[in-house]
Amino acid sequence: MYELIEDIGALNRAIKEIRYDSTIGVDLEADSMFHYREKVCLLQIASQHHTFIIDPLAVKDLSSLLPIFKDHKIRKIFHGADYDIRSLFRDFGITVNGLFDTQIAARYLGIKAFGLADLLNDILGISIKKKFQKKDWSKRPLPQDMLAYAAEDVFYLIPLSKRLEAELRDRQRFLWVLEECDVLSKARPAPNACNPLFMNFKGASRLDPRSLAVLEMILELRNQIAKRRDLPPFKILSNEKISEIVDKKPCTEKELEAFEGLSPLQKKMLGRSLLKKVNETMNFPENTLPLYPRKEKIRVPPHVSKRVKLLKEWREKKSRKIKLHPALIMTNGQITSLAFARPTLNRDLGKISEIRTWQRQVFGSEICGLLSGTD
Repeated sequence: MYELIEDIGALNRAIKEIRYDSTIGVDLEADSMFHYREKVCLLQIASQHHTFIIDPLAVKDLSSLLPIFKDHKIRKIFHGADYDIRSLFRDFGITVNGLFDTQIAARYLGIKAFGLADLLNDILGISIKKKFQKKDWSKRPLPQDMLAYAAEDVFYLIPLSKRLEAELRDRQRFLWVLEECDVLSKARPAPNACNPLFMNFKGASRLDPRSLAVLEMILELRNQIAKRRDLPPFKILSNEKISEIVDKKPCTEKELEAFEGLSPLQKKMLGRSLLKKVNETMNFPENTLPLYPRKEKIRVPPHVSKRVKLLKEWREKKSRKIKLHPALIMTNGQITSLAFARPTLNRDLGKISEIRTWQRQVFGSEICGLLSGTD
């Protein structure tokens, strides 16, 4: 059972019910597949005894929730929290302290199938269906079966977290997960737009200046249309199709008609505008064409490369021994930092900001010993 919260009075009553709980489960539903600017459309909170579904499209002010999410003493159970953490901050200014992410917990237990449905089935023997995952949660009124689905998604998080925590403590990895969750809780949304737009387009760095200019013009066109029609940009024109247009650069109606990358409807609706943009760009003077900004590559000296190789070999052996994915033990970025710094004492290891406390405590002596034998 759940209670649907659609006014500030009901929200305040719900807060009185959960404010003294030590643990709550949290999930949200958004409309990123259906609108130009995505937004949180439901916020689900489950305590030991109650499940609440808060409708932020009806309750405009959620500021009364801020103290609960900020309170370190209240553990917040999420699954795959990265998107949720960013969305809560973006839409409501909510910061999350005391995070426990069941997906991170599962990964640090070496569980390969760490989706929520898989974990609930394998650990609790509970089967849930994800049939409403890609629905438009901004529509009102929401059907009862969609609301029940939203409640079910959050209802089992607390018992799931207890099982995962017990296993983590048994393997002495609980503090590892808490620290990783603390880092994740500080994630923040990226800026709404890149300038230029091609900076956020996969493969743009490999394009010549003329193609880069065509890409930027098409991305601007797509963005304008998407905003006007209140649709996600990919529903106007996919990145794959944009890449094909940039490659072919159709300049005439005949070339566009022969172009197989667009459907007849897209050619009818977008064809004229696309041709105009491509032709404009093809006439840009060479000295006005954009260049993809290159980051200066950090030169890695041979002796540092040897340390990187040594640390990666150590990581692979450790991965097999403790049955954990290598990247969870240490990322490539962390290994590179270690290779440059070459700490030989644990106190030196503590000066490298990229290295977690748990990594230093668990692997510090091994790492320092390994690096002390290098040049």
